[in-house]
Amino acid sequence: MLGRKETERTAAVRAGGGEASMSIIGPGMNIVGDITTDGTVRVEGRVEGTIRAGKAVIVGRGGEIIGDVATQDAVIGGRIRGTLVAESRLELQASSDIEGQIRAPEQHLLLEEGARFNGQIQMGSGGQTAIPSRTGAENSTSA
Repeated sequence: MLGRKETERTAAVRAGGGEASMSIIGPGMNIVGDITTDGTVRVEGRVEGTIRAGKAVIVGRGGEIIGDVATQDAVIGGRIRGTLVAESRLELQASSDIEGQIRAPEQHLLLEEGARFNGQIQMGSGGQTAIPSRTGAENSTSA
């Protein structure tokens, strides 16, 4: 029986469904600092800093990010103040409130009715998609 459970767990990890693949910032939790992961980050609390996630960033209705986000896929239902870069897909839910800059591919950008966005948006595959470094973020320019 132990061997079977270990085999199932190993298969799940190989398939990308491992236990460590999702990091959760729960309600009432406040993180000050940068977060970097190869997996997914779900924010239901508050983060002040940059989030870099290899797979996805999910911001729940009560979640708030004061800083930049860089990921493949993003589903935003909460509040972001900063630059949001989604390389593959971006979904702004009706409860989302974004203030800053968004970069995402036009064919995979979903904006629900009621979503709030104040800032600049760059759609398409052209241009720079990486988040600028903090040292020159205020005066940086894109190619």
